[in-house]
Amino acid sequence: MSKKAAAVAAETPAPAENTAPAKLKKHRRGHPVRNGIIAAGVLAALGVGGFFLVRFLTRPDRVNSQIMTRTADLGSIQSTVQGSGSARSKETAAITLENAGIVQSLFVTEGQVVSEGDPLYEIVSPAAQEALTAAQDQLQDRQDALAKAQQALREDQQTYQDILDDQQLSNDARFVKAPFSGQLQETVRYRVGDKVTRGEKVALLVDDRKFRIPFYFSYAYEGVIQVGQPAALSVGGSDLTGVVEEVNMVRRVTPEGTVLFEAAVVVDNPGALTSGVSANVTLTGPDGVAIYPYGPGTLEYYRTEEIWSEAAKAKNDREPTVVETTILRDYAEVNEGDVLLTLSPEDFSRDIENAREQVRLGENNVTSAQEAVSDAQKSVEEAQEALANFSATAPISGTVTSCTLVEGQEVKSGDTVITIANNTTMVVTIDVDDRNIAYVKPGMTVDLQGNWGDGGTYTGTVTKIDMSLSGDAMGSGMTNYPVTLEVDNADGSLLEGMWLTYSFVTSQSDNCIVVPMQSVKYMSLDSGDTASVVFVESDHRPENAVELDLPELAPGETPTYPSEAEGFYPVAVETGLSDSYNVEITSGLNGGENVFVNYLLEQAYG
Repeated sequence: MSKKAAAVAAETPAPAENTAPAKLKKHRRGHPVRNGIIAAGVLAALGVGGFFLVRFLTRPDRVNSQIMTRTADLGSIQSTVQGSGSARSKETAAITLENAGIVQSLFVTEGQVVSEGDPLYEIVSPAAQEALTAAQDQLQDRQDALAKAQQALREDQQTYQDILDDQQLSNDARFVKAPFSGQLQETVRYRVGDKVTRGEKVALLVDDRKFRIPFYFSYAYEGVIQVGQPAALSVGGSDLTGVVEEVNMVRRVTPEGTVLFEAAVVVDNPGALTSGVSANVTLTGPDGVAIYPYGPGTLEYYRTEEIWSEAAKAKNDREPTVVETTILRDYAEVNEGDVLLTLSPEDFSRDIENAREQVRLGENNVTSAQEAVSDAQKSVEEAQEALANFSATAPISGTVTSCTLVEGQEVKSGDTVITIANNTTMVVTIDVDDRNIAYVKPGMTVDLQGNWGDGGTYTGTVTKIDMSLSGDAMGSGMTNYPVTLEVDNADGSLLEGMWLTYSFVTSQSDNCIVVPMQSVKYMSLDSGDTASVVFVESDHRPENAVELDLPELAPGETPTYPSEAEGFYPVAVETGLSDSYNVEITSGLNGGENVFVNYLLEQAYG
């Protein structure tokens, strides 16, 4: 018993002499008065003892308390997230048979490490080979059908284009136009409704704005007469000026034996000239000497062209008819592009619609044939894969995790016979809630611990963050997002299905003021607001101290908060990061203060 407990016991008065219970005896009939006296004594003793017991237990000096403090130091603090997840192989491959057969050879066993391309087994399956041959034949037939459909479509498209071209040509040909400006001659007189045959001459168009006169000169002037040289003309008593347009070194021999070449002179029509008129010309040589031709020349129209009807017969062999003939008259002056004769149009609408419908049907046939070829190609690929499965190689490098084959065994379609897992890289999926998912980034590393802390340590790298979830995925108003980690497992120590705990830092604050988590109290101020408060030990009241309405302690009650009498003042603070033990103070403290943590209680027992 402690000294203080002994002192309390000394202050407690001893009970009355005859109030202690006597040794119990058996009740006997014939002594009711004696039994009543004994019962009253026992009750009196219990009452006195209970009074002093309560007083003993509630005396203030029965609780010794000692204030625990700690200095608000500068340090670092981290906020971390922890959880767990299970490991699985990043890459697995399962081989399933598509046809029945008999196992001829088996090259692997369960647990064996294989490389991609290593042979696994051989199974004899005539049905699989027959299925592949049938699929290949079907593919060839459908490819042939597609080629025919494509050729038919090309022909239909060409027919459609030919009809469109014929329509355009017909539209162009129904308008007989002047190819250049000039004068009409030898015109055919048409009336509206007259039929016009294709290739029929409609008129002769001459360019009478200027004339061309060929002259012949002696070869003695070869090289003297040049293109562009001025020429003095005498036509019908009028003197005109022309120009040498062409020099043609032909060979014309006169009856006198003189050899001549041609020089064509062009002259503008002053308005009263016509073809067939005789003209003389005089040229001047470089030495100023006049040069004369062998004889006079005759005026020819500068350009002459016959105009023909190009309109073809309609599809019903009906020839086009004249719709309008306005300026088709002899000696009429026309400009280039003037319409001389308008013929009835040919109706191509039905032919165009029929050809367009045929093209549409051809396109549908090609599409259907392409789909049929695609289906046949898939059938061939499936048949090839099925046949390959009967003489399979490892699709990936890894460990054979299961093998159900035995040599000589008969297997059936649909059996999954071998499974390979690549455990060099493992995948761990963890769940991160919406409070911390923003801190997770692709490429970030996460520390992993195997078997709840008893296994090895690993490092995972974030490769995928699934943000597609929405709503209350945890059933507590919070959403969990799956995060995929890849873990290097070159030594093979991480096994399929192994549970791992993880942790990663979400945020960190360095060179900050840190206090124990118990030092921060959440108190109601006199204003009614709630504030985070730290009790600071000081010999005077700090400027940022706040007023609190602290409850008074009853006698013997354990204290909760230190008082100003003990040298502690409440100061409002703002907090930042926290971990399992400490909390960051972002404002309210300067660092170095001695802050209240808790009371250390020493209880005395009697």
